[in-house]
Amino acid sequence: MTNHVAAATKSAIVQLWICVTCGMIYDPAEGDPDGGIAPGTAFADIPDDWVCPVCGARKADFVPYED
Repeated sequence: MTNHVAAATKSAIVQLWICVTCGMIYDPAEGDPDGGIAPGTAFADIPDDWVCPVCGARKADFVPYED
């Protein structure tokens, strides 16, 4: 049961990011494999020249997603 709680806690603290231009949500657990970003890549670790796979907006155009 401890592992289940640890996994749930880890999931709860993963920050999602949303594109202010189109609303695409970047989920670190999924990454952007088509854009060269492996699953498990934190948003901070994405190169600055990465762009939104939906609309082409810059990384700087993403903000933390608040559910």
